[in-house]
Amino acid sequence: MEDKKIYIAGHRGMVGSAVKRNLENLGYHNFILRSSAELDLRNQSEVQEFFRNEKPAIVIDAAAKVGGILANNNYPYQFLMDNMQIQNNLINESLQNDVEKFIFLGSSCIYPKFAPQPLQESSLLTDSLEPTNEWYALAKIAGVKACQAIRNQFGKDYVSLMPTNLYGTHDNFDLTSSHVLPAMIRKFHEAKLEGHTTVNLWGSGSPMREFLFVDDLARAVAFALENKLPEYLYNVGTGVDLSIKDLATLIQSVVGHQGEINWDSSKPDGTPRKLMDVSKMHELGWKHQIELKDGIQTTYQWFLENQDNYKEVKL
Repeated sequence: MEDKKIYIAGHRGMVGSAVKRNLENLGYHNFILRSSAELDLRNQSEVQEFFRNEKPAIVIDAAAKVGGILANNNYPYQFLMDNMQIQNNLINESLQNDVEKFIFLGSSCIYPKFAPQPLQESSLLTDSLEPTNEWYALAKIAGVKACQAIRNQFGKDYVSLMPTNLYGTHDNFDLTSSHVLPAMIRKFHEAKLEGHTTVNLWGSGSPMREFLFVDDLARAVAFALENKLPEYLYNVGTGVDLSIKDLATLIQSVVGHQGEINWDSSKPDGTPRKLMDVSKMHELGWKHQIELKDGIQTTYQWFLENQDNYKEVKL
């Protein structure tokens, strides 16, 4: 297995880089890697040529256009179309070129806004989505269904893993496009440097959220790679959540900010709660290893060491 050709799409992102690091630690070495400058995954003919030439045995799709509420609200077309083009090209060329295993990575936002908690895989397509990220969610749902269709029609081992909110090293700390946890790290850090000034945060602080350190997702990907999972869709998370207000307090303590927090309740909260039911992965033998405070400390340390070159996302 370690000798098989593995293509990790999106290997320079937070998820893809964690997947690659973890697989290297497990002894995998035959990677095919392309930056977005070398291969535009939205371009069908480029992707066709790449697959014909390289013939990967395994494809891990960690490539996506991602962002928080602000970015999703402002760029709905790109979040829908770019993600559809990327995954359609990867999934179809994998099928056409006899890729034996395809691991599709999505997001918990595929589930309906008011689905029963904790979110079960069976809730998919049972109700309407959260409006602030429905464009991204629709694209990811299409990817899940494409992999399921291939599984049903062709008997291929194509599986979808839906992680909860991810964070970790190599995260995006750009305040216009980042998710809540890295944005908070940066805000509290900058306020600390400015003399512990007040930090303004969106919403009421009441929504409940679950967070998974990205290295734990990488371990789930390796688990899916080394085992034939019996179903087409699996949630990947901790099964534990906390309020955004409690998250802010935790990050504030890790960063060492001693000022006030101001909650701007005129801004949207998003979904009231998003907790994953991860019992299916637990039953198969995978469980997260890194607890939230430890993960935040690791992420903040990485942020401090990489402030001069962490990525700014251009939308």
